[in-house]
Amino acid sequence: MVQETTIAILGAGAWGAALANLAAANGHRVRLWSRQGTEMLQAVVQDAQIVLSAISMKGVRTVASQVQSCPLSPETIFVTATKGLEPQTTATPTQIWQAAFPNHPVVVLSGPNLSAEIQKSLPAATVVASNIYTAAQKVQLLFSSPRFRVYTNPDPLGVELGGTLKNVMAIAAGVCDGLQLGTNAKAALVTRGLTEMVRIGNFLGAKTETFYGLSGLGDLLATCNSPLSRNYQVGYQMACGKTLTNILANLPGTAEGVNTCQVLMQLAQQQNIYMPITEQVYRLLQSEVTPQQALDELMLRNIKPEYH
Repeated sequence: MVQETTIAILGAGAWGAALANLAAANGHRVRLWSRQGTEMLQAVVQDAQIVLSAISMKGVRTVASQVQSCPLSPETIFVTATKGLEPQTTATPTQIWQAAFPNHPVVVLSGPNLSAEIQKSLPAATVVASNIYTAAQKVQLLFSSPRFRVYTNPDPLGVELGGTLKNVMAIAAGVCDGLQLGTNAKAALVTRGLTEMVRIGNFLGAKTETFYGLSGLGDLLATCNSPLSRNYQVGYQMACGKTLTNILANLPGTAEGVNTCQVLMQLAQQQNIYMPITEQVYRLLQSEVTPQQALDELMLRNIKPEYH
């Protein structure tokens, strides 16, 4: 039996609420904080053994600096469940939290976890990763249940990047389905998308094998094949003729892949990383090409060996 733990969850969107329900169902004390709510941040994090951030990428640095002014136990573990990259610095959420709290363990939680399915108590699995194994193990015990299987992993950067990079591929997968290109095209896109994710991840210091696990391939499969995915919806609706502005205005929550794609293109240009799918998604989002033109660009590239 896991000891009752006080968990502060920052971000009361669909994902934050789903994680709150999972923790509460396991008998833990859960406090939920929202930037739009009336609850004081200091009161929510006070005496919390776990502070879990499920806020959108654009709010991570601001909230992390606000938490810095709150009294915390030196034993507090931070968990980040945000998928994205900061535009100004290309930092991951973990890097931001770790810089703000260098003496606290930071754990990444990421996997094929569509929040709408988790809210319905459908079975799912996820990964928790940290440089400090005991911290990952503690978070694993807090969230594990018969309907939510939690694995540990020693590569937090790879786990975090898997969840972040696949959002761009999900936009491309939505385009593929919106254009009704068929199963062969989708299989090729997702497979080459994974190759691109590994290439970017390796450059940034992540381990290749992490991308073949739940937080990489697993999350990629879930997000590229589900209309529940906001990023998939962006691509699908653009392929059906809607504008990005119109889609984002009517989307419930944030499609992090839109911002991530822009950050990745900065990185590609600065560091000369080859990312053809990301480039075409970026050009599509910038209205530089139509969905069909983006497809043509990908199909008409120079032919090459598969593993290169």
